[in-house]
Amino acid sequence: MAVRQADVVLVGGGVMSATLGMMLRQLDPSLDIVMVERLDHVAHESTDGWNNAGTGHAGYCELNYTPETDDGDVAIERALNINAQFELSLQLWSYLVEQGILPEPNNFINQTPHQSFVWGEDSVKFLKRRWERLKEHHLFQEMEYTESFEKLEEWMPLVVQSRDHGQKVAATRIQHGADVDFGSLTRSMVKWLETQPNFELMLNSPVTYLDQLDNGSWALRVKNQKTGETTKLEANFVFLGAGGGALPLLQKSGIDEARGYGGFPVSGQWLVCQKPEIVKAHNSKVYGKAPIGAPPMSVPHLDTRIINGKPALLFGPFAGFTTRFLKQGSIFDLFGSVKANNLKPMLSVSKNNMDLTRYLIGEVFQSHKARVNALRNFFPDAKEEDWTLQMAGQRVQIIKEAPGGGGKLEFGTEIVAAKDGSLAALLGASPGASTAVNAMIDVIQRCFPEKLKTDSWQERMRELVPSYGQSLVDDAELLHKVRERTLTTLKLR
Repeated sequence: MAVRQADVVLVGGGVMSATLGMMLRQLDPSLDIVMVERLDHVAHESTDGWNNAGTGHAGYCELNYTPETDDGDVAIERALNINAQFELSLQLWSYLVEQGILPEPNNFINQTPHQSFVWGEDSVKFLKRRWERLKEHHLFQEMEYTESFEKLEEWMPLVVQSRDHGQKVAATRIQHGADVDFGSLTRSMVKWLETQPNFELMLNSPVTYLDQLDNGSWALRVKNQKTGETTKLEANFVFLGAGGGALPLLQKSGIDEARGYGGFPVSGQWLVCQKPEIVKAHNSKVYGKAPIGAPPMSVPHLDTRIINGKPALLFGPFAGFTTRFLKQGSIFDLFGSVKANNLKPMLSVSKNNMDLTRYLIGEVFQSHKARVNALRNFFPDAKEEDWTLQMAGQRVQIIKEAPGGGGKLEFGTEIVAAKDGSLAALLGASPGASTAVNAMIDVIQRCFPEKLKTDSWQERMRELVPSYGQSLVDDAELLHKVRERTLTTLKLR
């Protein structure tokens, strides 16, 4: 068996591993980094354009990030935080474009207005209150609001054509929103990393074994599915960025911090239109309100997407129930993840979320006609023959122990790290890829604390992400400075 020593092993070839690998390479070019991927090319699971929401989640249009409070107000804190985190991603991508590491921005990011659209008196009141609260903050000060059909015909013509003008409607818009092809972005980062010394990409190589050695480093075994060759990797630091595959590997690690974690897998589907005259008539991401009982990742939206350079319209996502943790995973993934230390939280979540399970199963059995009828809330003239069904990627929502016992289902992204900083894993889903830079800064802070204290790493971090260590939520002047640069560099104006 071949033995390969490394400083860092990145498990999974998605946007999280690629972002961490890129940042570590920029911080310390001497680090020996190995990326292992179970499939035959990178960015093929959740990071792929057809599998990922691709919105560039910035809190501009996603109404589930600004829930209505019991007193009728709107809570905006999560939207502020997600927006600030997305700005960190824009800063790193801008630096990489300026350095010639990433290609021209339109290869992976394109200006696409982010809009919210609602109908009905109560929903209009909610959206107006949301706009009033958000526009007071510097992160959202460019947000526009309208109830005018004339304005809406300019903003989102497909959405309002043939719509009853007697219906009460409203919309908000941020023009500098983005559509991000995370698959193309990730492949570009990995392609550059492959040109660098001390970096190796191992494809077709799932991890079959993971264990911590007495000296604190980690031993992994990966088996090449094409050649049958097994390689033993030894590394001081391991990052599990394998999407839905991260939880089983985290459980294999045996670290104390993994205890109690489980996963709730959710599948997804899109209605897709690639008819040129329809695609050209809509350049926007238009989000609505989620149906009652639907999970947050199922907020319906009519979405302009540019995937691998080709434009399309997507509507959905339509959620579904699955036991797979990966799109190309096993139907036994969910059952294999049940352990003695997470059985109680998982049973508690199962018991308390039967309505969600029934909703997901119902989504699976929807007819094409029913899906197109849902689309007509956003595009009244939609025709069944213009739209086809496309399978999206898998999402594994976090299940964790709740204070006081039982379990809690989390709809977010979370880093789990060993107390000695030798291993970290990323769990969860939305906002996911959009906040990859913020998540990987968290990993670096928790797992490379001594190196991060050095002047050289501090200086490099501020070059990569100029607002590093400061708050874009609190500092309006800083926000305006970095946003001017990123919108210009990435051509989002």
